[in-house]
Amino acid sequence: MKILFTKNIDQLIISKELGEDISVDCVEVIKTKPIIISPFDLKNYSLIFTSVNGVAAFFKNRFKPNEDFTAKNYNKIYCVGEKTKRALRKNGFGTFKVLKNAEMLSQFIIGNCQHEKFLHFCGNLAINVLDNDLPLQNIKYKKITIYNTEETNPLIPEKYHAAVFFSPSGVRSFAKQNSLKDMKLFSIGETTSGELRNYTQERFFTSEENTLTSIFELIRNEMGGKF
Repeated sequence: MKILFTKNIDQLIISKELGEDISVDCVEVIKTKPIIISPFDLKNYSLIFTSVNGVAAFFKNRFKPNEDFTAKNYNKIYCVGEKTKRALRKNGFGTFKVLKNAEMLSQFIIGNCQHEKFLHFCGNLAINVLDNDLPLQNIKYKKITIYNTEETNPLIPEKYHAAVFFSPSGVRSFAKQNSLKDMKLFSIGETTSGELRNYTQERFFTSEENTLTSIFELIRNEMGGKF
């Protein structure tokens, strides 16, 4: 039984979650690199983060949000996913609102935050949900590209019983030179699954949450000893 993870994950964690009888290879199919920009005043803006890489690049560039809720111009922080929330917390900042994906965040902002101004710190390949939706509702929104994602398009000749995907760019990078046929496909969250639909009509499995815990639980449930 062989599974391909399309990002590097600690083998001890994999063994703990899936057992010793499963052979797992981890292959990075994308590379990310922060973009160095000069930090600017965040006054009067609400901040959006949709990835851990966005958080890392933001603080690498020495931005300083104002999280003092008693201050007039504090920065509300909105984010997508528990991993992004934890990354913010590691840097000493909490979140005003956490949603599962960009679509849900967009709906929340349109329904509740019409009068706020938003800066979205993200990568060059970030999906355009917020970019498309918010300006149509006359909500002030600006995307700040703070890291680059490169799809490395590796050729992977090894055959696997299953493959696990963690981002739309990861799906595109893998599918460029490799087939999705004859494997069980696992996807972390609906956004990644949306990209998988562009490359296969076969059934695949989507985790409920955008977390490793959720994807491991899904794999255990769907494996059922059938590989």
